[in-house]
Amino acid sequence: MQYDIKLVLENTYPDATGVARNLIHVMPLHKPGQQALLSGSITVSPRPDERRDSCDFFGNTVTEIAFRSPLAALSVTLSARVERFAVPEPQDAQSCLLEHLGPELKATQTVAPHSPQHFLSASPRVATSPAMTAFAFETTRPGMRTLEAVRAVGQRLHKEMRFDAGATDVDTPPETAFANRHGVCQDFSHVMIACLRGRGIPAGYVSGFLRTSPPKGRPRLEGADAMHAWVRAWCGTGLGWVEYDPTNDLFVAEDHIVVAYGRDYSEVAPLRGVLRTSGAQSSSHRVDVKPLA
Repeated sequence: MQYDIKLVLENTYPDATGVARNLIHVMPLHKPGQQALLSGSITVSPRPDERRDSCDFFGNTVTEIAFRSPLAALSVTLSARVERFAVPEPQDAQSCLLEHLGPELKATQTVAPHSPQHFLSASPRVATSPAMTAFAFETTRPGMRTLEAVRAVGQRLHKEMRFDAGATDVDTPPETAFANRHGVCQDFSHVMIACLRGRGIPAGYVSGFLRTSPPKGRPRLEGADAMHAWVRAWCGTGLGWVEYDPTNDLFVAEDHIVVAYGRDYSEVAPLRGVLRTSGAQSSSHRVDVKPLA
């Protein structure tokens, strides 16, 4: 399936600012056999004094911009065409038993970008949580395969948490979203990551897009009018990484377009940086994901 994607991020500031520097993570990834970036461009207005397009440690496309003049507003527009290929749903038999995951992790001692070692410990936005660890242990059992455990945790979170766009904001800690059992896709993903890491399963954050018009006869998925987020989990050397969407209770497929991989939201935020200003800023975020016939 091919998609045309348009994203517009707009920030306005109450007073003119200077010395602004930002990182942009919005360009979809090229993943051989899974996703092809056919074309893509990022337009920034006003034009920055400095711009550099590169890849970060995890292989994500990142655009770095800087301004040396006063800045009252900032607009970032992504236009891209992506082809997402159908992939079979992962099978339990391909993953190792939960009790074998530890030894397999010990045998995978590498610092390569997508090594599971990077995704096992606490990260800036996802700390170790006794409550979420206990939840993960209650949800799984000895003798389970790792993929089965990932699915069980995701399904239970989907059942017990409520999608509520007004319940949290971008800075809400996962512990708060978990305690209140509501939030948005970022919260669902952070909570699931904390649960899996507490259970000894490496897990990371995936940012991306979700198609806005579902196939005939299928329900519309939550989070389709903004950038979306889901989880990747490592299920042993036999199966490797799988991607699961706890907000919608499914393994990702053609409906999900990957933008970036990180340990949590802080590493793949669409737009983040520093600037000199006073007062609160306002932001808007518009997404259109159009499937092509």
